[in-house]
Amino acid sequence: MTIPSLFATLLTLAASTTTFAAEMTRAQVEQALATASKHRPANLKRKDLTDLDLSGLDFRNADLWGADLRRTNLSRANLSGLNLDLTVMTNIKLVGANLSNTSIFGVSMMHADASGADFSGSRVIAVMEGANFSGANLSNADWAADMKNQSMGLMRANLKGANLTGANLSNSKLGRAMLRHAKLNHANLQNADLFSAEMDGANLTGANLAGANLSSAKLHDAIFNNTNIQGTRFDDAQHLPPGIGR
Repeated sequence: MTIPSLFATLLTLAASTTTFAAEMTRAQVEQALATASKHRPANLKRKDLTDLDLSGLDFRNADLWGADLRRTNLSRANLSGLNLDLTVMTNIKLVGANLSNTSIFGVSMMHADASGADFSGSRVIAVMEGANFSGANLSNADWAADMKNQSMGLMRANLKGANLTGANLSNSKLGRAMLRHAKLNHANLQNADLFSAEMDGANLTGANLAGANLSSAKLHDAIFNNTNIQGTRFDDAQHLPPGIGR
């Protein structure tokens, strides 16, 4: 199966309204985690964990690759360093969760609530339309499209309409990311790399863009009220508002 067709399959699964019972209960997940170790991780690979309340659990010794996590509550859970590639995370709840240094590739996180979550150092290529990352920590995250691996079509971070109000994106990589109509009010984008990002209609009111790279970014109708653009690069940026980057 090609990458785009696999991605399309995941999105179709994510959009499904059919509800089935999860394969495990919270108690069974807790038991699996209790006996797990780095060398013998809890096998949750491809498990259906939809709709479970797994908040506050430590998954660092678990294999969640390809798991179905639709509507699962993982608030305050520790998922640091995990490979969450090809999971299904639509409408997942990750409030205050630790996802630092995680890998999330080929995933739907549409309408996820990850407010206050820690994604620092993470590598994410996913569909995150309408997701809530308000107050989240995305510092040093690499969510940029890898142009050396695009033979099957552009795979990138899609944050269209996402809420990143007050988020920390300092030193993050968001090259070619989709950020149309994203809320970046009062976000910290200091030294962030937004090369060729699509930011039409994005709200950057009160944001800190000091030292950021917006070269070749698309900025039609982007809002820059009280935005710190000291040292910001706008080389070849499209549709710059009057007085910005001149």
